Amino acid sequence: MTMPFYVPPEQLMKDRAEFARKGIARGKSIVAVQYRDGVLILGENPSGTLQKISEIYDRVAFAGVGKYNEFEQLRIGGIRRADLTGYAYSREDVTAKSLANAYAQTLGHVFTQDVKPYEVEIMVVEVGATLADDHIFRITYDGTLYDEQRFSAIGGASDALMQRLGAAYREGAPLEEAIGWAKAACTSVIDESGPVGWEAAVVERTERRRAFRRLDPAGL
Repeated sequence: MTMPFYVPPEQLMKDRAEFARKGIARGKSIVAVQYRDGVLILGENPSGTLQKISEIYDRVAFAGVGKYNEFEQLRIGGIRRADLTGYAYSREDVTAKSLANAYAQTLGHVFTQDVKPYEVEIMVVEVGATLADDHIFRITYDGTLYDEQRFSAIGGASDALMQRLGAAYREGAPLEEAIGWAKAACTSVIDESGPVGWEAAVVERTERRRAFRRLDPAGL
């Protein structure tokens, strides 16, 4: 009987991480920026039908980069979990923190146990009653969970985007100004062919129960 090759655990994890990062880097990055009335989520998206930003629940939104079918599966799972929690308990029990923890556990399990890790990086955003109550969570391919403040970015160019946003950010700015920062940051890291199209949405403080609202790409 042929004995299988032995691969050290640290080398296996390193190879999986490199594989996932390469897949994520092929996608278009997305940024989230806190503004006066909520949180803006914006990214380059050449497709007019495949959306990377969507609503999860009343005041919670989702964004994903990387392999579309994988983060779409996570998005649908998050919606089902939120609906079940809101129906069985209370709508107030559905929070970005609980969903982000669930996503982190799922991605961490897949990364360590499955043959192939997910080639995705996702973001969960929640708007609160005040600026201090807003939340932006970033979850990486290996299940690492980050609680970001003021702004965040996911995708292969996330480090460069964070630097750009950090230099431009001003607390309490209006939406138009936040759109300007986000677009300028994304434009600075795209290839020379330029952006094909934009996708953007806001999770805004409002009297309505549902806070998610898509922005017209032409108006950006």
